[in-house]
Amino acid sequence: MSVQEIKEAVKNLSLEERAEVAACLHSWNNDEWDEQMKRDLASGKLDKILAQVDADIAENKTLEMP
Repeated sequence: MSVQEIKEAVKNLSLEERAEVAACLHSWNNDEWDEQMKRDLASGKLDKILAQVDADIAENKTLEMP
């Protein structure tokens, strides 16, 4: 099943069913993506990006989240 098919199927769920799906998706811990992020962080692969984030914060170049 493709992502687009899943998105279409979700539209047909009741509010309770959508809440159940959302809870399931949000409950994933240390999935493959999380593990890759941990490896990238430990290897220094994200150092340049994090330095830019720190600089942006120091220069007040941030936006409030909606």
